[in-house]
Amino acid sequence: MAEKGEGITLVNDFLGAAHVFASAVSEEIEEDLLHDAADGHLTVSQMKLLKLVSLNGALNMGDVAAFLGVSKAAASKTVDKMVLKTLLQRSPAETDRRAIHLSLTESSRRLLTSYNDARERKLKEIFGLFGTAELRHVSELLDCLSARIAIAGNRAQPGKICQQCGIYFRENCLLRTQFGRKCFHLRSRSRRNGSSGYTEPSSPAL
Repeated sequence: MAEKGEGITLVNDFLGAAHVFASAVSEEIEEDLLHDAADGHLTVSQMKLLKLVSLNGALNMGDVAAFLGVSKAAASKTVDKMVLKTLLQRSPAETDRRAIHLSLTESSRRLLTSYNDARERKLKEIFGLFGTAELRHVSELLDCLSARIAIAGNRAQPGKICQQCGIYFRENCLLRTQFGRKCFHLRSRSRRNGSSGYTEPSSPAL
């Protein structure tokens, strides 16, 4: 019984450490660097949208809403604000009438470059103290735990759009590779290329 209690304590300690780490990344890396790069005129969600557009411009408003985790109306307002700030250009998509084509402006390209350069310097300063093997081990452990949590919460069903794809830091989507979950980035690329869809990857065993 003592071992079971100790195991729960360790799990709670791990979750507490993970929560503090996530908060530190959000506040110290994302928000502080963004404030310096954009002089406080851009939110974290707006920066994430710029990253999304830089990877794939042919999006419908449902895609934008899913990525930001907001309603379509709120997503539309966010896009409108960024168009007014001359950070995004909007035009009808040629291959799909339901989609819009969002593209970066010269201002947003400079902003993304400035932010990415500052973030890379900051990350090297923080994580340079740790070895490659250590970082890889922790990354793989977190991926495995995230997958298990998704299974426990029944969020790993194929066909559902993943709202936490992680492309802000990396392009490989954990839940797509683990479970073959449909990815709206690939769907929108298919629309842009005139294809009807794509083949889901196989789901490896955990």
